[in-house]
Amino acid sequence: MLLLLAIGASLVRGHKGTRVGFYSTTCPQAESIVSSTIQCHFNSDHTVAAGLLRTHFHDCFMRGCDASVLIEAAKTQLEAVCPGVVSCADILALAAHDSVVLVNGSSWAVPTGRRDGRVSLVTDADNLPAFTDSIDVQKQKFSALGLNTQDLVALVGNLTLFSLTKAGKVL
Repeated sequence: MLLLLAIGASLVRGHKGTRVGFYSTTCPQAESIVSSTIQCHFNSDHTVAAGLLRTHFHDCFMRGCDASVLIEAAKTQLEAVCPGVVSCADILALAAHDSVVLVNGSSWAVPTGRRDGRVSLVTDADNLPAFTDSIDVQKQKFSALGLNTQDLVALVGNLTLFSLTKAGKVL
């Protein structure tokens, strides 16, 4: 379920041109820097995992897909090693992956190569599925993004992960 959720989160506002190993020549340390940063934060607070996965989903749904306060630590380290190379959108995607792995979820190869969004509209928030939305409304919102019912189940299922880790339970 976590694997489906994370892969589905990567599909929201799909990014053309992404591929596994995008930074292999321009910044080979990118994935390990993000991973060690997330591991450090996770060791201090296990709820970070669910929060990052949720942030990745919500930011991408609203065309932001480019950062959060916690991601800033990884961005600072990456800028010291590979200035101007790794996007915040990819840092967030890698961090979401690492969060799933840290709560004993599956691992997968993360396609990278996203560019940071240049558009972030508050009106896009109306398109986020709300817990008060009926199934039909949620299906319509997902369909508008080219996602299907299976994607809906996987992505909205992150609320379970989020709720359990907020309650102090690590899956």
